[in-house]
Amino acid sequence: MLAPEVPMSHSVAGEPPSAGRRAAPLTTAVYSAAEWDLLTGLPGRVIVAAASPGPGRAVRGVAEGLAGLDAVAAGRAFDSDLVRAVVAAIYARHDGPPAPAERLTDLVDLLSACRAAVRVLERRADPADSAAYRQWVQSVAARVCRAVPTPGERSAEHPLSPADRRFLERLGGALGLR
Repeated sequence: MLAPEVPMSHSVAGEPPSAGRRAAPLTTAVYSAAEWDLLTGLPGRVIVAAASPGPGRAVRGVAEGLAGLDAVAAGRAFDSDLVRAVVAAIYARHDGPPAPAERLTDLVDLLSACRAAVRVLERRADPADSAAYRQWVQSVAARVCRAVPTPGERSAEHPLSPADRRFLERLGGALGLR
């Protein structure tokens, strides 16, 4: 049985709208349901992995998760049709059964999913949308890693630990950013 296709349009980054309307996309790509699930699920998996403790990594809590969710929401303002569509799809999802925690936080599995997303983007996305998506996913992880709960504030930023730097470097490598 073939998976349903999810249409997606992309425009050239910085393309100005004409006459106060959004310009028609120059390129159209189609993502399969599995590809779309991968692209829309990856930011949440990154939040969980970035918030998970590990050797040399701090224990994180609610504030760090909220920082990740804020970073996901910030994608609504990106100059990328793909990133905005992924954010819209994330917020439109119905709550379903959560994936097993070990699947969400396993770093090897997460890095493999990032490499798979890069392959999908190479085949299907406009290069500007691909770059924006990959940078956005990396920024989600960075916001979680930098967030520290502060009394009276939801979160503040702090310098990265060496372990967090290694995590972000590995993630950036898997996303094709390094």
